[in-house]
Amino acid sequence: MEASTFAIPVGACDTHAHVVSAQTQSYPMVDQRSYTPHPADEAMYLSMLKKQGMSRGVLVQISVYGTDNRYMLRVLAHNSKTLRGVAVVDADIDEKELERMHELGVRGLRINTLFGGGVGYQAIETLAKKIQPLGWHMQFLIDARDLPELTPRLAPLQVPCVIDHMGHTPVNQGLDSPAFQALFHLVSDHGWWVKLSGAYRISEDFSRFGDVVPLAQRLIDLAPDRMVWGSDWPHVAIAKMPDTGALRNQLAVWSPDEAQRRKILVDNPARLYGFEQSV
Repeated sequence: MEASTFAIPVGACDTHAHVVSAQTQSYPMVDQRSYTPHPADEAMYLSMLKKQGMSRGVLVQISVYGTDNRYMLRVLAHNSKTLRGVAVVDADIDEKELERMHELGVRGLRINTLFGGGVGYQAIETLAKKIQPLGWHMQFLIDARDLPELTPRLAPLQVPCVIDHMGHTPVNQGLDSPAFQALFHLVSDHGWWVKLSGAYRISEDFSRFGDVVPLAQRLIDLAPDRMVWGSDWPHVAIAKMPDTGALRNQLAVWSPDEAQRRKILVDNPARLYGFEQSV
């Protein structure tokens, strides 16, 4: 892993990673998955966080498990002070189960239309009403090219909303494209959050992701108080594996100001995920 090019503040949080158990009989993957990942278990994940210099982390339910959140919840239970989670659930989930997840550290639900095993748009209004009393957010793994059509439906949601991977749209579309203009509108006019993550998924420059810099900086300029960073470890469903440390180091390019980076790495995640201010 590439060494850090900047001082990582105490309390820094990697807000986007996944865990995958090696125990496939105990934690079976769903048949409708889009890919089959290698094991990336609790010990491997915690080791990655430590090597990154991160004090905290957020686990996002991986699509290959569908709505079976058991392994993620197990890891959260073992690390209740330093980890939070984003779950995937069906629309008919019981409020008591949501409350149980809250006690274990879940703070949001993920809508995923890009990989098999996710829960799509059909559930968003029902789920938003159920999670609103808990103060949770809704996280969207969608292609920003769908946003112009979806914005009238998404904008009125009465919960905080987070976009994965800077919109998961190739940056060669251009910042003036309808996709990115719709993303900027949701951020600037509707208070949406963005994960500064997944640069390698939207870039044509795999070595240093230089073509992502204008997008990341535009998003930070729009809402520095609603940007968070994530590694997207263990980098599933791709042909070429990026260096996780190199991905982290892009933040120093996107946000050269130390105080601003502290917001992105420490203060903003603490608010969104309900971490204590002290570590």
